[in-house]
Amino acid sequence: MQTEREVRLFRNGANQALRIPRGFELPGNRATIHKEGIRLIIEPVSKPSLLSLLSALQPLDEDFPELEDPPVRDDEQVF
Repeated sequence: MQTEREVRLFRNGANQALRIPRGFELPGNRATIHKEGIRLIIEPVSKPSLLSLLSALQPLDEDFPELEDPPVRDDEQVF
């Protein structure tokens, strides 16, 4: 796989744009871009894992009320 390729810049309305060659495609449909000196760095946005989402949750300060089990229905049409 190539690690460098020259591309042309063009205008899309008021924005400067470039086409990313197939060999450089990023996964997904979102990316972040930041500037380091004169370089532009484009990185894919990855979906957060369930573990990272759960670890970011704050604990609840309130207690949950005790719940009573509902009575069991005898008929067959439960749903």
